[in-house]
Amino acid sequence: MAESNGNNKILAVITEKEGQVAGGVPVFIVPGAKERQDTAFTLEKILDGMVHQLNEHTLLIVYHV
Repeated sequence: MAESNGNNKILAVITEKEGQVAGGVPVFIVPGAKERQDTAFTLEKILDGMVHQLNEHTLLIVYHV
């Protein structure tokens, strides 16, 4: 898990922009807004995190301590 700030951790990134995201967390490339939302909410439950929208193309799953 990658540190964001404090004790919060970014667990995953869901995006349709493959070349604009890189890092030490899983990145899911998902075209289509509905499919991104569905993937994010499924991962949110599995990873016990919260979904945050970074922009119209990218969602983050963050674990808040």
